[in-house]
Amino acid sequence: MTDNVSKDIKDPYLLTPGPLTTSHATKAAMLRDWGSWDDDFNQVTAGIRTQLLAMAEAASDEYACVPMQGSGTFAVESALACATDPNGKVLVLMNGAYGKRAGQLLDTIGRVYITLDKGDYLPPQPNEVAALLEQYPDITAVFLVHCETSSGILNPLEAIAEVVNAHGKTLIVDAMSSFGGVPISLAKTPIDVLVSSANKCIEGVPGFGFVIIRKALLEAGEGCAHSLSLDLHDQWSYMECTGQWRFTPPTHTVVAFQAALAQHREEGGVPGRCARYTRNRDALVKGMRALGFSTLLEDEWLSPIITTFLSPTDPAFEFNAFYAALKARGFLIYPGKLTEVESFRIGCIGQLGTTVIAELLSAIQNTLAEMGVSLFPGLSSQSGSA
Repeated sequence: MTDNVSKDIKDPYLLTPGPLTTSHATKAAMLRDWGSWDDDFNQVTAGIRTQLLAMAEAASDEYACVPMQGSGTFAVESALACATDPNGKVLVLMNGAYGKRAGQLLDTIGRVYITLDKGDYLPPQPNEVAALLEQYPDITAVFLVHCETSSGILNPLEAIAEVVNAHGKTLIVDAMSSFGGVPISLAKTPIDVLVSSANKCIEGVPGFGFVIIRKALLEAGEGCAHSLSLDLHDQWSYMECTGQWRFTPPTHTVVAFQAALAQHREEGGVPGRCARYTRNRDALVKGMRALGFSTLLEDEWLSPIITTFLSPTDPAFEFNAFYAALKARGFLIYPGKLTEVESFRIGCIGQLGTTVIAELLSAIQNTLAEMGVSLFPGLSSQSGSA
């Protein structure tokens, strides 16, 4: 994949945080059927688990990688049930929908928690986390979303991890939209649990998530699950014994992910992918600001995953019409997920390069002209570049 690759099929480009635009090679991998208990498929599963530990720089004698069927939220729920003390308290760091969802999951599984809610666009600060850990010594675990795609913010993972580790607490990281596209090293950063999924920065297709977790936490989580199908300990134990998934695996998704991992390596691994996504973001932000749009976030918090733009205040702008016009031109963007201001989001991940971003910017300019939306009045352009 290069910055100037443009696909030759008519499917729309998915400018979202996942599912996303995948390569022909990833799609082609799904054309073969696999036996879910066959040794060939078991070897695919084992290879994926090993490669994901290596990508996370997680020592195999200390950490395990456990795939879990379903969406990323299934994996987060299984991890929370396994890695949080039923008699403890969880501190949930919130600045968007996925921090809030963690609270809903903890309610469902019967865990006590408190929150640090920063609203739509501010990151939790390490000193704030430290103050809460000192104020509430009964906190046993901290939950953080690394890249909160509600706004596109990249939260300060490393600094928060050091604070949590210094206080002797468990750190659970939702790295759904960052792992594979933003450097994360469990050898350098004290993370106890990391959760992600197949259809994000590794550019696979939806169907399973995975949990990279300290083996000691897995062992301690035996019998703690509230659900048979989401029992992370039992999934791990069964895989260790048999090499198989406990229940029917998403075979086609798994082999597509194997193909996506090979392409990830060919692109230069995490550094190579992060560089492309960053170029996409920089081109997008520069072009959108030139049109008169403002980003929700200051430059220092912009992730290379997805960017939130404030909607024009011109009465002629209506998001559903804007979305439909861009879809007709071959681009699917994402609606906003903020509580206080109207916005929309554009993703930078998937099989996209700067040529696609340039085509998108042209489509946006043409769409606004077609809608009769003034590009500058009512839009406060933010200076600087991402």
